[in-house]
Amino acid sequence: MSVYVIAEAGVNHNGSLDLALKLADAAKAAGADAVKYQTFKAGALVTPDAGVARYQRENLGEQKSQYEMLKELELTKGEFTQLAMHCKAIGIDFCTTTFDRDSTAFALDRLDLPFMKIPSGEITNLPFLEVAAASGKPIILSTGMCTMEEVVDAVSVLRKAGASDITVLHCTTQYPAPYKDINLRAMCEMGNILDLPFGYSDHTLGTEVSVAAVALGATVIEKHFTLDRTLSGPDHKASIEPDELRELVSQIRHVELAMGVKGKMVSEAESGNRDIVRKSIVAKVSIDAGEEFTEDNLDVKRPGTGISPMKWHEVIGSYAKRAFDQNEMIEL
Repeated sequence: MSVYVIAEAGVNHNGSLDLALKLADAAKAAGADAVKYQTFKAGALVTPDAGVARYQRENLGEQKSQYEMLKELELTKGEFTQLAMHCKAIGIDFCTTTFDRDSTAFALDRLDLPFMKIPSGEITNLPFLEVAAASGKPIILSTGMCTMEEVVDAVSVLRKAGASDITVLHCTTQYPAPYKDINLRAMCEMGNILDLPFGYSDHTLGTEVSVAAVALGATVIEKHFTLDRTLSGPDHKASIEPDELRELVSQIRHVELAMGVKGKMVSEAESGNRDIVRKSIVAKVSIDAGEEFTEDNLDVKRPGTGISPMKWHEVIGSYAKRAFDQNEMIEL
């Protein structure tokens, strides 16, 4: 099964359906498996005076409450319906992260989600976890800002509520996430402790950590992207652009092919080179019939179509059954 690549559009549509549609087109063109958005109503998500994160304040360049910021990033239910239909038409999975009860009910009822994506901020929201599990859909659980104990507790809630298909995503919730804080080994540890498939939600500026995650066994990669990093908004600066997304998908597919299967073996590509670059035991000088083979009259040279030098000690001390010219391959 191929690594599932989610192009995280998030709120990088800036509240514009036109931009949201273009993001879907760009994700499809880049080769992503899915494009993901965020569905919420600001009033149901935050209190009017809730503050923004430092990175959001810095990226916005102005003072706003979290409510004001999120209100500008909303899409209507009708717009999300159009967006989901467009994704289906162009052949890319539509998915969205929901943040409140009404948005969750709407998404489950109307948007034909392939899975429920639980964001890092909701991992301690037990009622939300139970609703997600009760949906019967596969669960992808982001784990930013979490201890292992919190992840184990959340998975336990999901399992008790009926979820059986769960993938956990390692994540560092900062935009952009500093490389020194990624701790990618924790991704594998989560998978081992929970005995679940694992993946990586990448908030770094580059693409190399996602590629490394695939090499470590990630089955899902989620990466924020935007049409233009210079656009105004909280997440654009920490997102990659379409050309970078296309390159990331290409790198992931190449690494998938390169991972191969367990067990050292001769590959199809290299099999024809074995005889060319390996060596055989040959006559160092002319050897007469009946003459003893010694280190003085034998040598090893390419090609490797004769007796392998690994049988050197078997050949030394035996006798020539016939005469051999210089550089002729020895026969026993």
